[in-house]
Amino acid sequence: MKVAVQQEDLQLLAKTLQEQLLVEVSTAEVFEVKCAVNKDGLMILTQHASDVIVEAQLIFAIIEEVLQSLAPHKEQRVQCFLRVFGERLPYAKCFLALKQTGGWGDGGDGGDEGDEGDEGDGEAILPSSSLTCFPSIDETEEEEPFDPFASTPNLSASKPAFQIKPILLGAALVAIVVLGSGAYFLTRPCVMSECKEIQNAEQLKTKSVQLMGSAKSEKELVAVQQQLAAASAALNVIPSWSPRYQMSEELKVSLSGRSEKINQVVKALQMASLATEKMQTPAHSLEELQTSQHLWRQAIAPLETISSSSELYGLVQGKLLNYRIRLHAINQQIFTEEKWLKKLTTAKAVANAAENRQATAKSLNDWQKVQSTWLVVVNALNTIPQTSAGYQEAQKLLRDYKPKLVIAGDRATKEQLAVKTYQQTLNTAKQAKIFEQQNQWQAAAIYWDQALQTAKKVSQDSLYYTQAQSLIEPYSAALKQAQEKLQVVSSLQQIRTDLDKTCINGIRICTFSIDNAGIIIRLTPEYDQIRQNNLANPDSENSNTAVDVTNHLQILREALAVISDNANLSLFLYDSKGQVIYTRTLGG
Repeated sequence: MKVAVQQEDLQLLAKTLQEQLLVEVSTAEVFEVKCAVNKDGLMILTQHASDVIVEAQLIFAIIEEVLQSLAPHKEQRVQCFLRVFGERLPYAKCFLALKQTGGWGDGGDGGDEGDEGDEGDGEAILPSSSLTCFPSIDETEEEEPFDPFASTPNLSASKPAFQIKPILLGAALVAIVVLGSGAYFLTRPCVMSECKEIQNAEQLKTKSVQLMGSAKSEKELVAVQQQLAAASAALNVIPSWSPRYQMSEELKVSLSGRSEKINQVVKALQMASLATEKMQTPAHSLEELQTSQHLWRQAIAPLETISSSSELYGLVQGKLLNYRIRLHAINQQIFTEEKWLKKLTTAKAVANAAENRQATAKSLNDWQKVQSTWLVVVNALNTIPQTSAGYQEAQKLLRDYKPKLVIAGDRATKEQLAVKTYQQTLNTAKQAKIFEQQNQWQAAAIYWDQALQTAKKVSQDSLYYTQAQSLIEPYSAALKQAQEKLQVVSSLQQIRTDLDKTCINGIRICTFSIDNAGIIIRLTPEYDQIRQNNLANPDSENSNTAVDVTNHLQILREALAVISDNANLSLFLYDSKGQVIYTRTLGG
């Protein structure tokens, strides 16, 4: 099959297929279609992103439907391929066998180029095809590298697409046989008399080309369409036995084809007007934006099927650029809105996680995680702008979530203080025990008191309150014991001080020791010697000294007795040789 297709026609065909795929396949935002001629055959490549999952059979069916509407002039074979962006080989292919009389690509063999192929000699033969698809292509099966589209430009710039309707080709002529000579049949319009309806239709057929080309608005197109409809309706009065009946039918087909083209453009302009009207009011939801997007696509798709040879091309091109700009703006709004709505949805999911954590928090670390989670939620909602459809919902959620963030923060702070206080209690008690081991009872008593008071400061509604309360009783007992020990030590210190003063009077009179049995006093050998000398020589010149020593021993005994009473300890007085001189027991 020989296919003579100009590069511009291939690009227009690709644009038509691309827009049709975007309209009918909602799972993808981007399709790229390329068309090329290879070995006298038409090849169509459809590409999409790797993260988009499409149904190959559906893609090929849509392409087949569009190709059928373009009505090839004879049997034609078309190869279709599906490929992921960046891949060298397609992952699916399909062969189409189209049959139709008429023409596209090579200009057609029976159509009137000035009428864009909408006139014919009879009824059209319905299109048919044979669809044969393969799920994948093995690289080893390729006879040569698959890259017939290397020189085919991407459809990055907007070009008008086109949709060429089937050309109506020959139908058998209907022979008109006038039976009888009744005046009624002969006087019917366009039987024997002049046919104004056909004259008007032919004139309008010629004139409509200029009218369609000069139309600048929807209103002017509708006026032309009404004229075509009126002229076509006027031809209905021509009876089937009229010799002009066949001509009238052909004119009706031609006028109807032009009216249909106008109707296609008018509907597109009406869709654009409706989309423009909707854009006057800010969208309040993603659905409203998507509705506007759909309207703009419905307005653009039919206009892109108008070829450059059409009388309507000038009007259409002036509209298409504006419509595509509007559609691009809507697409950007949808992209931005989806981003904010995704952030809103994520924030609500994180808020649920924060509530679950808060319900099961049992430690400082848990409450700190709760606080940080609520902070993430609030910060995310604060970023949603007023222009977003989700702004009002975000503000409503913030009024609910901010107090929860404050509560979580206060609780985390309280738990942190409780942990610090509890740990300080344990550290102080540990130091108190060290002082006890060193018999530093005064320091031990001070630290036990500090540990006890610190334990009482742990907040009642904190997680460490119960643990702190369990320390109060043992710490109180430890404090009491330390204080008692301190009192004993202080008392013994005073006793030693008193004993030191008593045992020294110019010379060391005695030594002492204190234990659980009581106070043990030993006279020094020096004092004993003086005492013995005085007892052995009472009549010596130093007799007064002897009396003093005797009196001093009595005074010493009395002083030691007072110390024994104050210390509540027994008293044992020995001479330097260990002989008992005086004993005083408790209560005696």
